Amino acid sequence: MIRVVLDTNILISALLQPQSLPALTFLTALGGTKAQLCVSGEIYAEYEEVIRRPKLNRREMLIEQALRAIRQNGFWIKPSEKVRACPDPDDDIFLECSQAARAHYLVTGNLKHFPANWANTQIVTARQFLNIVAEIP
Repeated sequence: MIRVVLDTNILISALLQPQSLPALTFLTALGGTKAQLCVSGEIYAEYEEVIRRPKLNRREMLIEQALRAIRQNGFWIKPSEKVRACPDPDDDIFLECSQAARAHYLVTGNLKHFPANWANTQIVTARQFLNIVAEIP
């Protein structure tokens, strides 16, 4: 099974546009048949903080459903090593989780915020990830 870490922008895009590629990526990662969402406490905290921002104007029920799905279906990782590799240090938590989980992919809408690869993790867009998953029998 493919292990995947999702950047916060993928989750937010999924909730803002339920018919989008990020939404399909989020559902695929939560589905657990071809991919497994890997999440750390720091990533979950960022997801929760960002998703609750008033400017996103999401209903509480939708927020709770998304967070519950992550809590219940995510594969929880506790990174043991700090990383400093991204232009924005706030993004390093995604590399830390990817490294600790030995994730195959980190999916983001901002490739320029990450190195092309990290350890054995490829940094890809939602479209690239879905194309890869589509090829798995």
